[in-house]
Amino acid sequence: MSVKTAMTGSNEYKLNQGPEDGISAVKFSPSTAQFLLVSSWDCTVRLFDVGGNSMRMKYQHTAPVLDCAFYDPTHSWSGGLDAQLKMHDLNTDQDTIVGTHDAPIRCVEYCPEVNVMVTGSWDRSVRLWDPRTPCNAGTFTQPEKVYTLSVAGDRLIVGTAGRRVLVWDLRNMGYVQQRRESSLKYQTRCIRAFPNKQGYVLSSIEGRVAVEYLDPSQEVQKKKYAFKCHRLKEEGIEHVYPVNAISFHSVHNTFATGGSDGFVNIWDPFNKKRLCQFHRYPTSIASLAFSNDGTMLAIASSYMHEKGDISHPEDAIFIRQVTDAETKPK
Repeated sequence: MSVKTAMTGSNEYKLNQGPEDGISAVKFSPSTAQFLLVSSWDCTVRLFDVGGNSMRMKYQHTAPVLDCAFYDPTHSWSGGLDAQLKMHDLNTDQDTIVGTHDAPIRCVEYCPEVNVMVTGSWDRSVRLWDPRTPCNAGTFTQPEKVYTLSVAGDRLIVGTAGRRVLVWDLRNMGYVQQRRESSLKYQTRCIRAFPNKQGYVLSSIEGRVAVEYLDPSQEVQKKKYAFKCHRLKEEGIEHVYPVNAISFHSVHNTFATGGSDGFVNIWDPFNKKRLCQFHRYPTSIASLAFSNDGTMLAIASSYMHEKGDISHPEDAIFIRQVTDAETKPK
């Protein structure tokens, strides 16, 4: 650890040269816990060397960036309010505009099983992109604005406005496999698929999380449940916060949630219990990402304008080393 690292505890530190405005997404490299991509409302995507605590590179969009993803260890894809989908070569620092949506791009994900990039937009569509060419490989209308999406093997789970959830087969996008309604009463904020591909976790703006299964059979559907979280009693009044971020531990199938209460919790979905809660962070948790080996958790503490334009703590990314004691089902 270098001396200049701002330590918040022996197992956690703050990244240097972080974004200058709200943080929209943090994503670890698929191959190593060393590299982290960060997209921001400051119109940049940054690549960090996590171990060395330094920014390796940043590139610009013409407007705030809402999401980013690695295609492979040397290429990042990103999109946001300028509606442009960019591919960036992290070795040569070269940009390619791959294509556009008709409105801001909200989500960017990679599906390794089908080797396709997936974007979701407020233009009520999901678009697929062939990363080899790169070029558009199809546009698929959704019922409402896309708020969140996640890939489970060769299936795509899309969360839209109006509390709708759609399950698509990325190998056959001719029709929707399943049309669902969120089991939560309030607006969907985040969906993330289980690493074992059996289901997904969905969070809402009203301090609640649902654990859902993809198999539509009655027997499997009996296993689904929901629970309250990210709620704080302050002076006798219960405050309920949005659950903005979910990230799965790829080894243990446990998951972390982050809320506008500034807390990060780790949950064991099989035994239906909380494994741990970290200390309170300076402001809302906007995004979370476990490294692919499950040893690190990137935590974006970034005010999300829940209370409008007020003074707020600076945006920061914390890197936390996590242990099996915190992440493994007991």
